[in-house]
Amino acid sequence: MKLQPVILSGGSGTRLWPLSREQYPKQLLPLAGNDTMLQATARRLEGFAGPVAVADQPIVVCNEEYRFITAEQMRSAGYPTRHIVLEPAGRNTAPALTLAALQACSEAADAVLLVMPADHVIRDLASFHAAIAAGMGAALEGAMVTFGIVPERAETGYGYIRTSAEPAAGVKSVLAFVEKPDLATAEAYVASGDYLWNSGLFMVRARVWLTAIEHFNPQMSGQCALAFAEATQDADFVRVAREAFLASPSDSIDYAVMERLAGNPALGIPACVVPMSVGWSDVGAWDALWTLADKDASGNAARGDVMFEDARNTFVHASDRLVACLGVDDLIVVETPDAVMVANRDRTQDVKKIVLRLKAEGRSHAAAHRKIHRPWGFYDSIDVGERFQVKRIVVNPGASLSLQMHHHRAEHWIVVSGTALVTRGDEKFLLSENQSTYIPLGTTHRLENPGKVALEMIEVQSGSYLGEDDIVRFEDTYGRG
Repeated sequence: MKLQPVILSGGSGTRLWPLSREQYPKQLLPLAGNDTMLQATARRLEGFAGPVAVADQPIVVCNEEYRFITAEQMRSAGYPTRHIVLEPAGRNTAPALTLAALQACSEAADAVLLVMPADHVIRDLASFHAAIAAGMGAALEGAMVTFGIVPERAETGYGYIRTSAEPAAGVKSVLAFVEKPDLATAEAYVASGDYLWNSGLFMVRARVWLTAIEHFNPQMSGQCALAFAEATQDADFVRVAREAFLASPSDSIDYAVMERLAGNPALGIPACVVPMSVGWSDVGAWDALWTLADKDASGNAARGDVMFEDARNTFVHASDRLVACLGVDDLIVVETPDAVMVANRDRTQDVKKIVLRLKAEGRSHAAAHRKIHRPWGFYDSIDVGERFQVKRIVVNPGASLSLQMHHHRAEHWIVVSGTALVTRGDEKFLLSENQSTYIPLGTTHRLENPGKVALEMIEVQSGSYLGEDDIVRFEDTYGRG
């Protein structure tokens, strides 16, 4: 038996706008170090020396919309995997874990699943490993184990777990899960010593989870099993059947199983919790990053090119430009190439209101960055106006775009560096640095990088409509329609 990491990589992270967007959520961003949060989660068990060995490859469950960047980030972190299970749409964590358990059981008789959200920070890995080892015995014996964070303060933004008093081996019984409290209730919880923050981390044998979900939610169990039975393997991805999965109810692990186990001992699956102090944060809003960051003598923290002058308790994330802060207190400033957000540090939970307004007004800033990642590389929309758009395009070595055509636009391509292999109608030719070509409207074309270094180009589009949906694909290496 092995310890199988399961990384749940869903969610949109609207409260971390403008860095986090629908098409590029917070787990794909390097918010608390050089690694992205997904990569840091994948590395979280490196060096673990517990009672069972760790499986070589994590199982990752993510939305199909950002499957390519997820696969690329896992490869970059040294975790190439064919175990990226794609959700056609979000159905919360219980169906996601059910798919992961089915995937684990398809490869081994059983495994202990360590379920980790991809958008959390854990700074003390040694203590985290010790907590996993402490809960391993209970999980091996058939318990559903969660991990509770010893409260550092009276926090109203987290759910709580009420625990039993027994200290045996660091494992306690779960008496109840409680919702996010008001401040007075949170203070009472912390003072009692009987409550832990709900971390959203779980450990359970795969077949135990499948038994529990079948008992408590047979419709979810049945639809996920049907979706997985009809799954297909596509490169790095396990594609479950869309209609079957969409028919599954949406629910969290807590609501679907854990809360019911706590009040249902007759099922024979104990609900246990391991208390831990590991420098944990769910990075739910920008003020959490200020709390995590190293600060100067005035309480300021920064990422990127930032200058502080007579500023206090301010956090700045600068992506593209110099940001200077003069005579300000208690601010969050986030700069990206297409948006700047400035907020009082005590209002960061309300950033989602801005995202809702952007969506209501039909603005693209809620969904996507100016820089868009594709399986072949990325493009950056440098400028756009009436009937034209300018893009910087970078194609990875050996990669190619689809064979395609456009109904409403023509394109001019200029090679900045590298070598381009161009298909234009019946022609096929090479372009090198400072050379260019023209793709007329309606002409079938393809761009490839045959070299060993990145191909960088400038593309100038012109026409009556420049949307990304004006692409007719005839051939595609990446299985896109």
